[in-house]
Amino acid sequence: QVQLVESGGGLVQPGGSLRLSCAASGRTFSRYVRYAMGWFRQAPGKERELVAAISWSGGITKYADSVKGRFTISRDNSKNTAYLQMNTLKPEDTAVYYCALAQSTVVPVADVNYDYWGQGTQVTVSS
Repeated sequence: QVQLVESGGGLVQPGGSLRLSCAASGRTFSRYVRYAMGWFRQAPGKERELVAAISWSGGITKYADSVKGRFTISRDNSKNTAYLQMNTLKPEDTAVYYCALAQSTVVPVADVNYDYWGQGTQVTVSS
């Protein structure tokens, strides 16, 4: 079983920045030598949506149109950790952000293609 733990959420003013982290661990984690990771978010009353995703090598990244140019996804495989740097935050970025792992060499965009999920971390953008 793989566990994902997010951190870094909180309350920030519009225009501010936050950095989310997602640490992966588990007794069988070493079996998944190659995996993609993604960040999703879900706002109240809305469906969960992909924010950003990254391949194992980091060479392929995908972003939602609404966050392009403001958010950056990255990963450090030596630490089994993925990051989401969020800049120029807007009130509409307010949501619970979830980290997810896909046992795949490609980068899925649909949440059904991710195998493990974190518990989520709240991001609130408000003055």
